[in-house]
Amino acid sequence: MAKLIGGLGTSHVPSIAAAIDKGLAGTDAWKPFFDGYVPAKEWIARAKPDIAVVIFNDHGNSFFLDRVPTFAVGCAEEYRPVDEGWGPRPIPPFEGAADFSWHLIDTLVDNRFDPMICQEIEVDHGLQVPMELFFGRPEAWPVRVVPIFVNVIQYPIPLPSRCYEMGRVLRQAIESWPGDERVVVIGTGGLSHQLQGSRAGFVNPEADRAFLKDIATDPDRLAAMSRERYVEMFGSEGAELMMWLVMRGAMDRDVVVRHTHYFVPASMTGAGMIVMENAATAEAVGPGAPSPGPEAPATDPEARAA
Repeated sequence: MAKLIGGLGTSHVPSIAAAIDKGLAGTDAWKPFFDGYVPAKEWIARAKPDIAVVIFNDHGNSFFLDRVPTFAVGCAEEYRPVDEGWGPRPIPPFEGAADFSWHLIDTLVDNRFDPMICQEIEVDHGLQVPMELFFGRPEAWPVRVVPIFVNVIQYPIPLPSRCYEMGRVLRQAIESWPGDERVVVIGTGGLSHQLQGSRAGFVNPEADRAFLKDIATDPDRLAAMSRERYVEMFGSEGAELMMWLVMRGAMDRDVVVRHTHYFVPASMTGAGMIVMENAATAEAVGPGAPSPGPEAPATDPEARAA
């Protein structure tokens, strides 16, 4: 059967893509952020996954507010970068794991999830940025992808507990897949940020740091929180953090944390990352003990990257 080798979480801030494209990764404003991902890239290089399941939200590019599925799963042979207003970015298309996608969809339906099925769809920075942060900018991506879209934009959004439950079904699909692929699951979004309304510019570093700890040690508490509590703690757009629960639900209760990283603000967002392995099957692909990774200090809001 296929093997789940790790659960990864990361922000997908669009300005990260702009920093990469403009060659700004080594500048004073951005270097501390990108340096924090070096251990995660090294982990990926050692782990050599075959499939990356990426949980993210579309940002009004392939879906818009007139038709927003609560959950959607891609089963295409290829996913091209969508034009987000400045032309498609110069990155290679993503090869799909269509065979596994259909198996996942069937497993979800068997477990009373009814996702939209997308046989053709383009993907925005919600998927592009996490892939670049973990895999760099290769000529061709070394993994096939399975995109899972979650509606965290248009209310009513799903319950955190429902996202957590979806992760358990994803684990069931991985373990019942007859192939021998090595699978990583990547939850994306957040951390705290709000881009509109009276709290525009809101970030909550204390809550962000607690989330990075609790996603490993106390995911049940995070899954039990209300949607309103996510918005209160992390901002209206910070509700994206519920998508990390799909990833976490696919993992065992006990995990080994290989790396974490936190940087604030990346644009107007608290940005974070975590790499976890199941404690029962942790492989010799990183330090034997949990590694906190480098943490960048908070930067002056006036000096942050746009």
